[in-house]
Amino acid sequence: MAASSCRAPGLWVRGTGSLWGYFFTLVPKPFCSTAAASKPLDAQQLAEKLRAQKREQKSKKLPEPTNPIQRRVQELARFTQQLQRVHPNVLAKALSRGILHQDKDLVVINKPYGLPVHGGPGVQLCISDVLPILAKMLHGHKAEPLHLCHRLDKETTGVMVLAWEKEVAHQVQELFRTRQVAKKYWAITVRVPVPSAGVVDIPITEKEVQGQQLHHKMTLSPSYRMDNGKMVKVRASRNAHVAVTQYQVLSSTFSSALMELQPITGIKHQLRVHLSFGLDCPILGDHKYSDWNRLAPQTLPLGMLKKLGLQQSKARHIPLHLHARQLILPALGSGKEELHLVCKLPRFFVHSLHRLGLEMPNQDQSRDSEAGHLGAQ
Repeated sequence: MAASSCRAPGLWVRGTGSLWGYFFTLVPKPFCSTAAASKPLDAQQLAEKLRAQKREQKSKKLPEPTNPIQRRVQELARFTQQLQRVHPNVLAKALSRGILHQDKDLVVINKPYGLPVHGGPGVQLCISDVLPILAKMLHGHKAEPLHLCHRLDKETTGVMVLAWEKEVAHQVQELFRTRQVAKKYWAITVRVPVPSAGVVDIPITEKEVQGQQLHHKMTLSPSYRMDNGKMVKVRASRNAHVAVTQYQVLSSTFSSALMELQPITGIKHQLRVHLSFGLDCPILGDHKYSDWNRLAPQTLPLGMLKKLGLQQSKARHIPLHLHARQLILPALGSGKEELHLVCKLPRFFVHSLHRLGLEMPNQDQSRDSEAGHLGAQ
């Protein structure tokens, strides 16, 4: 009896189109016949077949959006996925091109958007993975791996400090821990805070959120509450952390603001929580802290969506507009001076500023007028 034929081996590739490009998933598929099962493809043939199918899927390009902002969102989304897919050597090379400062103790890089610092569930590639490669690119094949001195969130861009020696890394970490490092962030916010400059001094704690699905968020844990029109001090939560943020509006429109933020403390997600829940001005692209009860794309005012050239259904693609703009690091030894580190804005941040009608301070315009290679991140 003639055996039935089957075009696919035991694994097949499924591609799905979206704004983020094509994603490929390996899913099991049974052989079509016993004859096919008795003559499986060897490893090399299987690999070649999968590569051919991937090339075929990649050749099917999505139509380019006509709106410039939608094109920019698609470009950013595609680049973020590429960061998770590239070879570690390629990522290390990209980081080396974005070095802000280098000496015998430190290497300061421009952290790209969408790149996690540490590994974890679902993380294919992170900065810590490529530190040995980056060290060899800078100091030769016998170089020891670089060491992380602090961390930034996956979605945050900007200044990030690495150290050549573990002892120096510990020294810098201690400077961060004891609040001796001056940090300045820039953020674009939805709405404008009142007053336009001030200090948010509200403790922060982590809580479970009983919404559509159980999840955890950082939130405010204020030391006072209103009782019949009077301010009453409440007992502090044992799990609450002191959190202090100084802020200033650099530019504003009716519905948005460019803000400079100085975190005096370093609590997890401090800036995002203080802006959203303390000042009622969430950061543009903050899809986690714009609403307490839901994990859903940020809802934006119609006027803001119009300026950005987006529909609300596409708001989920807006990246977090939070950038580690500047660090002032105290001298690490005798005879040294404190280190002033400034990182230009990523290109998507600059484009959003222009679209929203926000202006940078004059002294910063020339520095950010031309974003470099990593600025596109």
